[in-house]
Amino acid sequence: MSALTPRPGIMKIAPYVPGKDSVDGKETIAKLSSNEGALGPSPKAMAAYAKIASELHRYPDGGSEKLRVAIGRRFGLDAQRIVCGSGSDELLNLLIRAYCGPGDELLYSQHGFLMYPINALGVGATPVAAPENNYRADVDAMLAKVTNKTRIVCLANPNNPTGTYVTKDEVRRLHAGLPKDVLLVIDAAYAEYVSRNDYESGVELVDQAENVVMTRTFSKIYGLGGLRLGWMYAPAAVVDVMSRFRQPFNVNLAAQAAGIAALEDIAHTDASRTNNDIWLPWLSAELTKLGLAPLPSVGNFLLVGFGAKDRAAAANTWMMNDGLIPRMVAGYGLPEHLRITIGTETEVKAVRDSLARFVAAK
Repeated sequence: MSALTPRPGIMKIAPYVPGKDSVDGKETIAKLSSNEGALGPSPKAMAAYAKIASELHRYPDGGSEKLRVAIGRRFGLDAQRIVCGSGSDELLNLLIRAYCGPGDELLYSQHGFLMYPINALGVGATPVAAPENNYRADVDAMLAKVTNKTRIVCLANPNNPTGTYVTKDEVRRLHAGLPKDVLLVIDAAYAEYVSRNDYESGVELVDQAENVVMTRTFSKIYGLGGLRLGWMYAPAAVVDVMSRFRQPFNVNLAAQAAGIAALEDIAHTDASRTNNDIWLPWLSAELTKLGLAPLPSVGNFLLVGFGAKDRAAAANTWMMNDGLIPRMVAGYGLPEHLRITIGTETEVKAVRDSLARFVAAK
């Protein structure tokens, strides 16, 4: 036994388990466990990545200035209020470390992203989960859980793994009900896939409030998960805190170059969104015909209900045997479900065919 003792809370953490990426004995697989972009990275991003190879001995721009300018240009934002990170995961971690600590509480919705409670425990804070209503964040339930110890409220919108979202008006109602010294973090990792008129990623609220931050990622629609690249848009005071707190050179050279190129390749982004617009509703309808229960989703994935824990586990094994890798989500309190990423046409139809055989056999 080691005599070393970690900080309180750390040993309470159940380590995050990422989606599987291989199946024993299967050379050809469809990895549908991590919500990666179905069409992969932009050809322009790949070219930029390759071009930077001869400069890998150089440190990257410590402030990601060109990348921040590119993000600002693409979304109409002030580049000075953008902070880039090694995935939005790093930025979420930094925010929680900066604004939460022992004796504090971090509030999130029942089936919210697992990194919220993990990061809270890591700084000695207490994660508090508010009940959801029909697999959707419930603003009234969240506000009812706010106490004088609450320091951060994390809202994944759209939410992973459910695929549900909270409307613009409801997000504003949540914010209006929070004390001014509570930070509302809107995690909008899947925002680029949403086309609903009553949805807003968080930009407008950040512009109007001093205690709201929005985080985004290049890992989903831009297909750059392997480079770990994310960004946040925040009030100037929060940006100042992050600039003091983040590690120097936290975004690598290749990620910065590929990110800029990905933003410029609007045609590829549009094609990725169109692929999702076509095959998300198609797969949802097909699985419903099979008697399964996919939740309505605005992301690039479906949370599919199988009715029972054992049946979901059996479906996972069945799909894996067919070379298809879904995501088990028991860690989110959803053991009777599987989360399935929307892939290419070939992959999506393979999922339908596999589960049709499963339903017929079981």
